[in-house]
Amino acid sequence: MESTTAKLLIVDDEKRMCAILREALVTPRLAVTTAESGEAAWAALTLERFDVIISDIKMAGISGVELLKRVKASWPETEVLLMTAYADARTAVEAMKSGAFDYIIKPFEIDELRLKVRNILEKRQLRIENLDLRVQLKERFSLENMVGQSGAMQKVYELVEKVAPTDATVIIRGESGTGKELVARAIHQRSRRADQPFIAVNCSALPETLLESELFGHEKGAFTGAERQKPGRFELAGIGTIFLDEIGELTPATQIKLLRVLQQREFVRLGGTETITMQARILTATNRDLEEAVRSNTFREDLYYRVNVFPIMLPPLRDRVEDIPALADHFLAKQNSQTAGIDAGALHSLMEYNWPGNVRELENIIERALIMSGGKQITAEDLPVHLRHSGENAPAPARGVGEIPTLEEMERRLIDKALEKAEGNKSLAARLLGITRRQLYSRMERWGEGGEDENNEPEE
Repeated sequence: MESTTAKLLIVDDEKRMCAILREALVTPRLAVTTAESGEAAWAALTLERFDVIISDIKMAGISGVELLKRVKASWPETEVLLMTAYADARTAVEAMKSGAFDYIIKPFEIDELRLKVRNILEKRQLRIENLDLRVQLKERFSLENMVGQSGAMQKVYELVEKVAPTDATVIIRGESGTGKELVARAIHQRSRRADQPFIAVNCSALPETLLESELFGHEKGAFTGAERQKPGRFELAGIGTIFLDEIGELTPATQIKLLRVLQQREFVRLGGTETITMQARILTATNRDLEEAVRSNTFREDLYYRVNVFPIMLPPLRDRVEDIPALADHFLAKQNSQTAGIDAGALHSLMEYNWPGNVRELENIIERALIMSGGKQITAEDLPVHLRHSGENAPAPARGVGEIPTLEEMERRLIDKALEKAEGNKSLAARLLGITRRQLYSRMERWGEGGEDENNEPEE
């Protein structure tokens, strides 16, 4: 029944009753303590935390009801089950208004008491599992798991932190694959709506007729095949968050309906007449140039101003290449990889590539390379051919049009980037490059920069 041991406190001024109940309820997963007065129970509570308390109502000194009130004031998650004589049942009912989980009338069957305790413990376990799930969700979509420490990403983190606690409509802009939905989920998880639904809709993935039904729902008989009423995504979101991805792909007709939702906070199901109030927060995203779409009359100007309240621009991966080593490590960890990492040659190829598919493309490349390496250290040979020769796809070389830097120059440039990211710590820089510290020193010695004694620097 329980995955963790729970603690139960029995409180009754009859010593024999305490002993009987303890014998009946104690199990390997339920530790039972007894107290023969309200005062003794309170003393035990100040020393130890209990999950469940079973207490008689009528006791000299601190009564069961008084104990209940004290417990709920100090430990509201502790559940209290009261025992009472039939004549005092009204008192027990009143006590439930003060937070008692339930009551049981004396004399009672032990099996009845066991059932009530089991119900309490099942509720406790469900609460623990829900808390664990919330923690996992917050960790999964928190800013800490949005990988990248570049200046461009720091600006994104700052904007997310500022807008998340508000109800402002947010538009997340950026090329395909930059992580727009991840940002939307991070905003939701850091908002006061975090315990409510997060509903994502890809506006480009559905034809207009289906999209309207998905967003607004439909009534039975609204169209051929509508055999029952179906709530739409706006309705399902409740007081949570709805995320409209690729909003720039909406047709003019759907744009008009969405505009009404944003302006009046209400909508009507397809084929229906009932007006439904929309309470969810709206987040949107697009990879289109909405300003150009407005100029070409493919996106409504009034809708543009409604969704463009708080824009967040995600940088393409080619503009934050310094984040690539950390991203690559993150994706390796995501695959539960035991590989030795990525060697310098492969990392060089990754950092010189132009990344038209952005972070999503990098994740796919890392997954493929891990398979090709057979779980060993990823080398340039494990990467697709177009990445191994990525100089053709990279931005123009720094030394002049058509000039190709030598391998030694590129190696030195890569090591300089690693040292900069590691703030001069050579052990950490070597790990970022996928080489040993001794190999890093050997390369630096060739340039006359390896004079320091490597043993003077502690391992990280």
